[in-house]
Amino acid sequence: MTKFVFRWAINVVALYAAIMLVDGIELSGKWTGVLWMALIIGLLNALVRPLLKFLTCPLIILTLGLFTIVINTVILMLANWVGQGFNLGVTVDGFWSALLGSLVISVVSVILSVIFRDELKGND
Repeated sequence: MTKFVFRWAINVVALYAAIMLVDGIELSGKWTGVLWMALIIGLLNALVRPLLKFLTCPLIILTLGLFTIVINTVILMLANWVGQGFNLGVTVDGFWSALLGSLVISVVSVILSVIFRDELKGND
């Protein structure tokens, strides 16, 4: 359970960094919208991302892995669509904002995962 909480907290911080750094990603509601949006992104990463990677495997190989950036962008756009359905107050304006936001989220997640790698290695 603590591994899940750490992973969720990392997603929250990464999403908040994207909101602060990318012009097209905005928080118009309460800060709890960021918590819920991070949960949606985590669920989509767990459920949809493996399917997208399987379906686009030839493109991932052809681009030497760079197509995963597009997959991350699609995940963020899907999370935006789901979040707007629940009126969470976090909005992504378009593809380029989602692309930059997914890059920021990925970089912040990697940095925080390296910092907290001991806590994330738990047997949960």
